[in-house]
Amino acid sequence: MAVSRRRFVTSVLAGSALAATSSATEFFASPAQAASPPGDVVGKVTVGYQGWFSAPGDSAPIGGWWHWSRDRFQPPSPANTTIVSWPDMREYTRSYPTAYPNLGNGSPASLFSSYDQQTVDTHFRWMQEYGCDTAALQRFNPTGDEGPTRDAMTLKVRAAAERYNRKFYIMYDVTDWLTMQSDIKTDWTTKMSTHTASSAYARQNGKPVVCIWGFGFSESSRPFAPGPCLDVINWFKAQGCYVIGGVPTWWRLGREDSRPGFLDVYHAFHAISPWMVYRTDTLEGLDSYYNNVNIGDLADCAARGIDYLPCVMPGDLAGGHRRHGDFYWRHIYNMVRLGSQGLYVSMFDEYNEGNQIAKTSETQATTPAGANIRALDEDGVACSSDYYLRITADGGRMLKGQLALTAVRPTSPMVGTSPPATGNLAAGKSTSASSQNGSFAASNAVDSDAGSYWESSGGAFPHWWQVDLGASHPVNKLVLRLPAGWGARTQTITVQGSVDGSSFSTIAGASAFAFDPATGNTVTRTLTTTTARHIRLSIAGNTGWAAGQLSQVEVYAASGTTDNPPTAPSGLTVTGKTSSSVSLAWAASTDDNGVTGYQVRQGGAVAATVTGTTATVSGVERVHRVHLHGHRTRRGRQHLRRVRRGHGHHGRPGQRGPRPGSVDLGEQSRPELRVGERGRR
Repeated sequence: MAVSRRRFVTSVLAGSALAATSSATEFFASPAQAASPPGDVVGKVTVGYQGWFSAPGDSAPIGGWWHWSRDRFQPPSPANTTIVSWPDMREYTRSYPTAYPNLGNGSPASLFSSYDQQTVDTHFRWMQEYGCDTAALQRFNPTGDEGPTRDAMTLKVRAAAERYNRKFYIMYDVTDWLTMQSDIKTDWTTKMSTHTASSAYARQNGKPVVCIWGFGFSESSRPFAPGPCLDVINWFKAQGCYVIGGVPTWWRLGREDSRPGFLDVYHAFHAISPWMVYRTDTLEGLDSYYNNVNIGDLADCAARGIDYLPCVMPGDLAGGHRRHGDFYWRHIYNMVRLGSQGLYVSMFDEYNEGNQIAKTSETQATTPAGANIRALDEDGVACSSDYYLRITADGGRMLKGQLALTAVRPTSPMVGTSPPATGNLAAGKSTSASSQNGSFAASNAVDSDAGSYWESSGGAFPHWWQVDLGASHPVNKLVLRLPAGWGARTQTITVQGSVDGSSFSTIAGASAFAFDPATGNTVTRTLTTTTARHIRLSIAGNTGWAAGQLSQVEVYAASGTTDNPPTAPSGLTVTGKTSSSVSLAWAASTDDNGVTGYQVRQGGAVAATVTGTTATVSGVERVHRVHLHGHRTRRGRQHLRRVRRGHGHHGRPGQRGPRPGSVDLGEQSRPELRVGERGRR
């Protein structure tokens, strides 16, 4: 049974070349426009959904511990496993005992089966609750023993998507599917196309969506030539489908993880989604890909009317890449500020590779004891099991313009944490309201007198009350009070937020706020973290009085530290050179947390580390040109990258002149150094 998304090593120069067509500054000057209007993938958050776990007794045709164990006919254990993360099992109504040691809290170690409809329903309920618009159901070669189980899983996913008002589409993975060219057409015609009749099947530009993942990858498990790949793409387009390509990271340049000669194949897709899992595990790496790969990708797609739907990833939990959410948020932020037409999250339920966003064990107390499986608090920061779902929700709002673009992660690792040192953000701030009854003004709800209150005028509901916090904050908690001596009453309130005071989005839908004198007439609500300056409470009903009433409103925010990406170093010049060395100088970078130094790289290897803005590099050979790129390490360090440009480099007769940020060295040189990057699919 072929298993896709494996680790592989390839020789790469990560983020080492800008697009040959233009400079980064030119791309920023003319931001790309979406090729397609909003639909079920454009303007939306899509999550990759495996749905490939089973267990003995679940009635799945494949039988055994599918994708839980290496030997699926033996129960999963530390010695027989394919997973590196442990799911949070508290919301599954059915689970299956394993051979893992008991959890740290003494409870038996059990796992779910995707074949149980309740499991799929739970996952799609989470998608609904956390703003995951669309699920890309992974479909591997269905002609072997996996086929019947995968066919059944499609029905289960369809039912769950319809139940929870989510969209789904088929994402074919052609890994090890050598008869793909004919089989995939038969599979679509005889089986999968029937699901497009569902109201939940994703459509873009009025066409049913299909994704094909794997064309052009350099791995031997995908040996297809360009011709058969083009044939398949054009066939699906002829069936009236909107066809997405899951393509290599370096698709545009035709190197590293991409075979050469596939550009016509890539350009045949309606949308392109380059793979990013395991291409980098640092914030600086994400920034480098943004500057050196993604900008050029988007420009290429925009020039050809192709939608750009990049992959974003939370990072491998087992590898310690996540940095309690900062890695995921930086990736989302970079792709939203780029102007991407949508986001593809890899993955929803990928416990095998540790890049799942679905609910995950929070601590070792809910993880098998001694199994060497990292929980979400692996780097010392406590995180709720739904933390990465909450980050996804905030990222989706930022993509849709409902949350201001911010490099600051607005999502708190824990729900209901204590308010930050700034305390109640609403105290004494400017207020407004739809109306007021006499002297019961809106400002009474933010003064220091718990007995004073705002009351709207009489008349038909709704009424609203609003506070300006003075600046945008990642709001995550609300406390409402009425005077302690008042009788019990329930008000129906919708919580809304805005960054500009004019366009409001819903933070929490209409719900009952029950004020009870036995609890001090106080109601506390934890909110999905949302960046907002203006908080509005829209009151649709009050069982105690025919008006809206509030004596105190307190607003709290998650704590966070600004960590914006640095500016790139610029003005690279050669100040001296010999037959085996080159001396360089450049203009300094700036950063909100301070630039601590620079690295000059030869390919992927560090040739020099300096704190100033000059360096001399020795031991180089046959380099025609250096090119300057920059990004910061976790402590703010910049990297200066030297890119070898061989035949066809700028400056040759008939070619364009040198691009900004590069400098001619003559026939200078460097060792042929390359760095291996991990990647999985």
